Amino acid sequence: MNPWLLLVVAGVFEIGWAIGLEYSEGFTELLPSIATVVALVVSMLLLARAVQSLPIGTAYAVWTGIGAVGAATLGVVLFDEPVSIARVGFISCIVLGVVGLNFTTH
Repeated sequence: MNPWLLLVVAGVFEIGWAIGLEYSEGFTELLPSIATVVALVVSMLLLARAVQSLPIGTAYAVWTGIGAVGAATLGVVLFDEPVSIARVGFISCIVLGVVGLNFTTH
């Protein structure tokens, strides 16, 4: 399977476990806690698989970038976190960095 696709899916699962941390309420809620741990394990396994073919520095940066952008975006949508032009600008910088790493790794 394409390592970049594995990495993107790993990043989506990273978003899932990051958001799951909020819903698990410090791992005091059983079902959200289980879902969070499952998402974490799947995310790490897919990342581990992707780095068999991709440089670790690039893969890790892209993985955390996907997670950071997704968690920040869903934080605004799901939890009414503040949004500002500066915040959107900095999130855009992360996206630009992830795209740039993708282009420079091939």
